[in-house]
Formats: sequence, C-alpha cells, structure tokens
Amino acid sequence: MIPGAVMLHPDVPVATVVELARRAEALGFRRVWVPDEGLATRDVIVTMTAIAAATESIRIGTGIVNPYSRHPALTAAAIASIDELSGGRVFLGVGAGGSLTLTPLGIERPRPVAHVREAVEAARALFTGDTVDFEGETLQLTNALIDYARSDIEIWFAGRGPKMLHQAGAITDGVLLEFLHKPSLGTFIDTVRGGAATTGNQPTLCYATMVITDPARLEEVRPHMTYRLVDSPPAVKEALGITEADTAAIREAMADGLDEAAKLIPDEWVEPFVIMGSIDECAAELRSLAHQHGFGEFMLVAADMDGAAALMADVADVLARV
Repeated sequence: MIPGAVMLHPDVPVATVVELARRAEALGFRRVWVPDEGLATRDVIVTMTAIAAATESIRIGTGIVNPYSRHPALTAAAIASIDELSGGRVFLGVGAGGSLTLTPLGIERPRPVAHVREAVEAARALFTGDTVDFEGETLQLTNALIDYARSDIEIWFAGRGPKMLHQAGAITDGVLLEFLHKPSLGTFIDTVRGGAATTGNQPTLCYATMVITDPARLEEVRPHMTYRLVDSPPAVKEALGITEADTAAIREAMADGLDEAAKLIPDEWVEPFVIMGSIDECAAELRSLAHQHGFGEFMLVAADMDGAAALMADVADVLARV
C-alpha cells in the first residue's frame, strides 16, 4: 500500500475543509496539503491552523506557498507556530507560485529559481532556532530569530520547470509531482534525481493527480486544468498540441473565472494528466506507475469539495489495492 495524501482546496468555508481533513485522517491519509491561491481561496495559514486544532495525527502542509506574496521568513514563522500547535505535524511546501495566485495581485515572478532556493535556505536556517543573518540575491535577513521552531520540519517543493525540479532534488526533503503529463513523468523524475545526485540528497517523491472512478468527475477537473496548462512547460504543450494562441485564449478567459476558461479545455488535454477507470483499474495503473517511477507517496488532488468525501473514500480503496 502506498501512503496517501490529499490536497483540499479552501475555496469553501474553512469549517468544511476542516471536516474533510478530519475525514481524511479517519480514512488513513498521511498528509493534507492546503494550497495558497491568494484571493481565490480562504487563507492558507488560517485554514491550516483550524485543521491542526481539529485533528490528531494527520500531517498538514502548504501546497504550496510562494516567496512573492508572503515573505519567506514570515511564512517560516507561521509554519513553526502551527507546528507547535499541532504537536509537530506540520511541513512546509514551497514553489514559485502560478497565474491563479499572482496575477490578481499584480505580482510578477522574476528569478523564480533563486527566490525559491533562498526561501528554502532561509526557512532551514530559521527552523534551527539560531539567530540568522542572511544575505542572498533576493532575500535578506538581519538578526532574525524563530526560537520556538522544530529543526527538522520537512520542506517540500512542488513545480514543473526543469531548473526548479533539479534544484528541488538537491535541497528539499520531498518533491511533489502534481498533475504532470503522465507520458513525461519519467523525464520529470529523472530531473529530480539528477539534482539529488549532485548533493547526495534523497528526497521523497510524491506523485499527485485526480483519480476519476466516475466519468462525471472529469468535469470537476476541467476548470483546474486551465492554470495548470497555462503554466505547463513548452514540451508538454507541444506534445498536447497547445499553441501560443490557445494559451493566450485560456489566460484571457481565466479573467472571467475558471469555469469560463474550462470551456476551452477538451478531454484530450485532461486525460493524460489523470488516473481514470474502475477502482481496480485505477489501482492497477497507480501500481504500475509506482513500480516504474519509484515514488513513495501518492496525493489525491480533490478538485471539487462538494464530492471530496466520497472521492477520498474511493481513493482510500484504490490505495489499499496498490
């Protein structure tokens, strides 16, 4: 059985997300990831705090937080605070951020590789509990101190770009491979392992996508493919036949909401990213992917919170058969 995790989008009331996290814990999921999507969802720190107060064993982390809209040191302080509240169950997931989060805030994303690297380095230094002076290319800290942190808080990375994945393999505790083009999955993983080899690091690999045991659930995924496809690497867009004009049209439609942009996403652009079929068929595909690529965890991306409880139960059944 592969350890399971779930990503719960706080685009519903915090109390609803908390109840789903409690359900995930009861079903045996190891982690719950909470996205930071800026204005598009409830606040990630508030939501994680509520989950921490209402659960006992499940690990809780940002899925993901970026170094642009939140200062990395303040993010580290928030993570350490929730970790203290939860009894040591929190992890930090970082990435460069995407269109859904940053565009409404008018925030550009310059030098993302350096920003993410220094956010990780600063968090690690602050989690030691020592006073930190940090002079980086994008981040400076002077006499900074978090004296209540746990030194071994895990730091995870999520992203798609080759430079980012190579760097993540070298410096993070885990790499989340979320909603990636399945035919290209081996290339993404080889990039992570190439980075890990440069430092002797051994990050945990977590493969993440939507599991569709009911064809109707494909519609739940379609709106969330909009920003993922827009931010996909050029090679993936080329493999799918997505042109620059397609990307521009999706991005423009996103201004009117994800549901409107979803009308531009055909099935053939969604299916190579998800696991579909019966419970047994999904288990067989996940088993094959795990054997082929050697990832140590699987994360369910629950796209629609209304059906998340039933979906988590199905995926718990899938994971039990892997």
